[in-house]
Amino acid sequence: MRKPNYDKFPATRISGTAFLGWEAILKALEDRTGPLVVDCYTGVYEADVRAALSSGFRSVLTTESVMKSEDEISRITRPFMTDDVLFGHVTCLSLTDFFDTTKLEKLKADLQAAGPDILVVGVGASLLAPSHASLVYADMARWEIQQRIRRHEVKGIGIDNRADPVSIQYKRGLFIDWRVLDAHKDRFFQRIDWWLDTNDAGTPKMIDRDTFFRGMDKTASGPFRVVPFFDPAPWGGQWMKKVCDLNPEAPNYGWCFDCVPEENSLLFDIDGVIFELPANNLVLLRSKELLGGPVEARFGKDFPIRFDFLDTIGGGNLSLQVHPTAQFIREQFGMPYTQDESYYILDAEEGAVVYLGLREGVDPAAMMEDLRAAQRGEMVFDAEKYVNKLPARRHDHFLIPGGTIHCSGAGSMVLEISATPNIFTFKLWDWQRLGLDGKPRPINVERGGKVIDWKRDTAYVHEQLVNHFSDVAEADGWKEIRTGLHPNEFIETRRTSFRKAVTFRTEGSVNVLNLVEGEEAVVESPIGQFEPFIVHYAETFIVPAAVEQYSVRPYGLSEGKTCMTIRASVRFRA
Repeated sequence: MRKPNYDKFPATRISGTAFLGWEAILKALEDRTGPLVVDCYTGVYEADVRAALSSGFRSVLTTESVMKSEDEISRITRPFMTDDVLFGHVTCLSLTDFFDTTKLEKLKADLQAAGPDILVVGVGASLLAPSHASLVYADMARWEIQQRIRRHEVKGIGIDNRADPVSIQYKRGLFIDWRVLDAHKDRFFQRIDWWLDTNDAGTPKMIDRDTFFRGMDKTASGPFRVVPFFDPAPWGGQWMKKVCDLNPEAPNYGWCFDCVPEENSLLFDIDGVIFELPANNLVLLRSKELLGGPVEARFGKDFPIRFDFLDTIGGGNLSLQVHPTAQFIREQFGMPYTQDESYYILDAEEGAVVYLGLREGVDPAAMMEDLRAAQRGEMVFDAEKYVNKLPARRHDHFLIPGGTIHCSGAGSMVLEISATPNIFTFKLWDWQRLGLDGKPRPINVERGGKVIDWKRDTAYVHEQLVNHFSDVAEADGWKEIRTGLHPNEFIETRRTSFRKAVTFRTEGSVNVLNLVEGEEAVVESPIGQFEPFIVHYAETFIVPAAVEQYSVRPYGLSEGKTCMTIRASVRFRA
């Protein structure tokens, strides 16, 4: 069997300056006249950074010393944490709300006349930085933060919550800390002199401001991929192990997040030094070029399209679930739009199925009572009594607007195409299954019952949600069809099969594509705007709106054969 060609560590090659290891970093930071200020994203090992940089400094200060007390921070964040085990409410706090204003202003004044023998390290340190300071930002990839959370190594902003359950720590990050720190970082991009990567704690790396912006500009001007990450699941399968060249000894892999810029990383290759930083930096800094003016006007600095994999081949059913309606998610969680989604079937075993929509004549009260009884452990919920069970075959596309009950059954490799908001899944039934931690996973029957659209029955599903295909265009060597999404959803998806080059236009929206058929393809600019970009089977790639026009054709092992992409963009018209 030929070795898989899926690239797990895609990197953008740029020219610039990179420093590898603490010794080289310290030497680069020697030439300064003011204090050294190191701002940190949550998850950074601040104590390690202080220890590595503190040699030769007369005084080493931390931002924790000027923050409010933990009790006060707990009080002001409680409304956003809520009492729910999973869901919070998006915060309206800013980073300055976590600091004692009197202490902050005093230390800030003291640093105005400070020389190069003062080191300040910690979350929010840039709030203290005088104009003559050298400002370093120690950034942290979201996926690495999650690994550290699972090891109980991450503190919240101004609060030591490391002993909390992992789900509660993640909730604080998602609804409070990460949003606060992204907003803070967005205000300081132009002020930062150096960027520090300590995702691999034993191999720190640093780049200068020019290199950082060169990487941002190059990434925003051509096709690119974010760094995918893979995770096991209670229902996880075996397909990704082979296709994505993953650890064959792992029990399973259920998830792959390969286009969720809030969660994924970017890699810069600077003369062989691989520098990692959050992909969300690009969304914050180059939103108009990346998203397109109309998309930015609608969503702000928020990447609205998500691609991920759900692998149940050799695994089990996902939980039976429903996503909230737009009104519910806005009122309950402070999110501006909901997780409308779809299942594109990348691969499937014989007999694979999707559960989608309600059967004809379902009594809502009876179904809800059975779900409650199942949650209490009094019965096994009969999903097939209430929910349509549909065959799932390769290249089928099932549309799942918010409010539609659904789940992928065992035996499918799903490319999930959806709006970006995450964790807003109301599980209704989990097939008598425990989570990876050996405990029952949280069930949200009552919330789910409030958002289920009871009119989405068998007839509706077949008319509106299953393989809702229509021809768009066809020419010599290629054909494009519209595969969705539902009229309620803002994402447009089109599938294109091609034996020769086919040209696409971004039309004011970021494009997200996956090579769903064929081993290799190359993305090219008809005007030489970017270097040819090679993609492989099952890889997701992003084309910024600023590209405007690009072509894709079979390449390498696929030359002379038919390839196929699925392409998503933001819909501006019906």
